[in-house]
Amino acid sequence: MFTGLIREMAQVVSFKNNFLTLKAEYTPKIGDSIAINGACLTVVRFSSDTFTVELSPESTKILAMENYVSKVHMEPAMMMGDRFEGHIVQGHVDCLGTVTTIKNNGNSTDFFISLPSEYSRYIIPKGSITIDGVSLTVNEVLKDSFRLTIIPHTVDNTLFKTYKVGSKVNLETDMFARYVYNMFKKDNAKDDSLSWDSVDKIMATY
Repeated sequence: MFTGLIREMAQVVSFKNNFLTLKAEYTPKIGDSIAINGACLTVVRFSSDTFTVELSPESTKILAMENYVSKVHMEPAMMMGDRFEGHIVQGHVDCLGTVTTIKNNGNSTDFFISLPSEYSRYIIPKGSITIDGVSLTVNEVLKDSFRLTIIPHTVDNTLFKTYKVGSKVNLETDMFARYVYNMFKKDNAKDDSLSWDSVDKIMATY
């Protein structure tokens, strides 16, 4: 499990034969789970100043590999007793999102991100979302897309400063949203239009 709070930006040293070698201040151990741009990967070797994780062919098909160059977001797995911030992140990327609009508001920046329609049902207004491993709050849900409002500190210290219209990002929807939606969906199998408003009404009857 992770929290979506990036520990540091790791430097990509090489990516060859599905092995990604990184340089970072953090020193993991062999077998450690570590999230790189939001994908949970396993450390398979390390040296005095680098470590290497292995990506399966399935991972390279799912992930936005164009973001695994130069620098990447890095977060070690949570340890029992760690301070919990962000939200519960599994490191299991659901799909790729696409940046469709970037709007500078002066003291913040709006990023509009589209996603496949089958995953949009898990996007909740004011709920949590993970973009390339960064825990964020959804400000607005649109049809097959959503809006994030990012403060300058986050933009300046993450890959958000490199995103352009058309950029692909790893996207993990909120785990609890998936569970709740599918739990109630079983009781409403004939109605494919289940919304979060109807879920709220159902829950209010319990």
